[in-house]
Amino acid sequence: MSIDVLLVDEDRDVLEIVETFLGQEDGFVVTGETDPETALGRIADGGYDAVVSDYKMPKLDGLELCSALRDRGNDVPFLLFTARELEDLEGAADDAGVTNIVQKGTGTEQYSVLADHIRDVV
Repeated sequence: MSIDVLLVDEDRDVLEIVETFLGQEDGFVVTGETDPETALGRIADGGYDAVVSDYKMPKLDGLELCSALRDRGNDVPFLLFTARELEDLEGAADDAGVTNIVQKGTGTEQYSVLADHIRDVV
């Protein structure tokens, strides 16, 4: 069984790194998108098992993206992958309908942690 993930981050370099590491996980099919507004349309079209989004982005931040999805009745699992302190986001993330928050860190183990969280919510 494959897990189709839409990865949203405005920083193309970060997007490519996360895409590469998640793509190496067994069963993951990862599609990257740098524009959150375009991502919103792609998610609405369906076909994704989970969305992983950065928090801080222009136009729509990760919470606004998730909230827009929930307002449209889309309940796809939504994970924030952020360097922000989790305590700073937890209340707002719950209000927006975020499924889980995963802390960005240093080293490559953060991508395995992210993959485990994706598997858990899918």
